[in-house]
Amino acid sequence: MILQEQIQYKLQEAIKQSGLSQTTIAKQVGVCQQAISSYIHGNKMPALDTFANLCQVLDVDPAEILCIKK
Repeated sequence: MILQEQIQYKLQEAIKQSGLSQTTIAKQVGVCQQAISSYIHGNKMPALDTFANLCQVLDVDPAEILCIKK
């Protein structure tokens, strides 16, 4: 069973490891910087379209973030 906390952790790590600033990520994804901060602190999860854009900007496989094993 995959837990939301696991997905949040993977997303947090991907954002931190990207080397990009929250502001840069936010501009490229089309959300405000506070939204990125909320994802990092685990206060909220992105909408599905935002999640897809985040994965693209961060150059990460969505399956990795979603803890889906192949």
